[in-house]
Amino acid sequence: MKPGNDPRHGDRDRARSAVETAWRLEWPQLVATLTRMIGDIDLAEDLAQDALVAALDQWPREGVPPRPGAWLTKTAKHRAIDRLRRDQNLATKLAQLARVDHPPSTSEAETSGISDDLLRMIFTACHPVLSQQAQVALTLRLVGGLTVEEIAHAYLVSPATLSQRIVRAKRTIATERVPYVVPEGEELARRLEAVLDVICLIFTEGYTATSGPTWLRLDLAEEGLRLARVLAQLLPTEPEVHGLAALVQLQASRVRARTDINAALILLTEQDRSRWDQLLIRRGFLALHRAQELNREGGRPPGRFALQAAIAAEHAIAHTPEATNWARLVKLYDQLGARYPSPVVALNRAVAVGMAEGPADGLAALEEITASRRLDNYHLLAAVRGDLLRRVGSLDAAAAEYERAAALASNEAEQHLLRTRASQCAAR
Repeated sequence: MKPGNDPRHGDRDRARSAVETAWRLEWPQLVATLTRMIGDIDLAEDLAQDALVAALDQWPREGVPPRPGAWLTKTAKHRAIDRLRRDQNLATKLAQLARVDHPPSTSEAETSGISDDLLRMIFTACHPVLSQQAQVALTLRLVGGLTVEEIAHAYLVSPATLSQRIVRAKRTIATERVPYVVPEGEELARRLEAVLDVICLIFTEGYTATSGPTWLRLDLAEEGLRLARVLAQLLPTEPEVHGLAALVQLQASRVRARTDINAALILLTEQDRSRWDQLLIRRGFLALHRAQELNREGGRPPGRFALQAAIAAEHAIAHTPEATNWARLVKLYDQLGARYPSPVVALNRAVAVGMAEGPADGLAALEEITASRRLDNYHLLAAVRGDLLRRVGSLDAAAAEYERAAALASNEAEQHLLRTRASQCAAR
């Protein structure tokens, strides 16, 4: 029999595929559980890697276990015991490990702190002693399970640079003795904001890439969406967690309609709304309703993400661009700007004003933003001004603004669209 026809090759391929699948699915929980057991993220990752090597060796020969995640956890724990036996603090370390002597059953898993482990890891990765870049990298690596190469590719840096960023982040956690815990009370509220910001940043970079040849990075968008859902399951009574889950699901519902077959971007008002994902829209509305319900029960005003989700919801319920309730959107941006003022919120409000009341009013709303000079180098300010000028008939001025926006933009797909708009204005 030729080697290529040997059925054992098929078994080995299936086992290897099972290892890769289990690794992708179980990595975050495995590292989180091991970190709780031994209190060392670096060692936890090493032990998880050891378990993977063991699976690659044993599963092709012995078959895939019925519960791959439990197998990996048990194997990693035995590796931990072997290492820690050589440690001078043997008794203390073994006492820490004594809590898990066998893989948990399904019923045990529900009460074994598995969710708590993952939640601790999220808050550890997003600790304020780390820079936001480090928080993002560490969250994607430890909680998302992405490889260094995948993260580096998504953020257009070299794997070596990204690896050093992660190493420094873990060193900082060790040096600063960051506790592997979920904070409580006011500290939870303060730290939760950073966690939500990091997850939103991950999704946003995937949804609208700041640089590179494509406008979408679906792997990052999907990871941000997954992390938001995980957090909503782990913190079911936090309204802003549901607000973020609502926002990213409503935004993600448009992904298929945001580019054409040539990967050229399509703006919101020009999208084929029949391509919007109705399941994600329904899930987004459910999450938004839950956020609003929790805020009412607590006597709290809507938070930043709940307000942004309400804005996204207004677009989701409009079957055509013309049916959009732009006046309602202006009011929502007024609420958002009053509670969370920023020039970008003001810019988005000006867009809504331009649609609700006319382009001349939109241009008037831009004057204060322009005067503040806080967005002088922000390409979308020039792009919005170009669009409003085009709509009032000032085509030469519009073309100049589109060209300026293209020069400021870093994303190649956005640059192409803006230069196309500039050419169209000039041609008229």
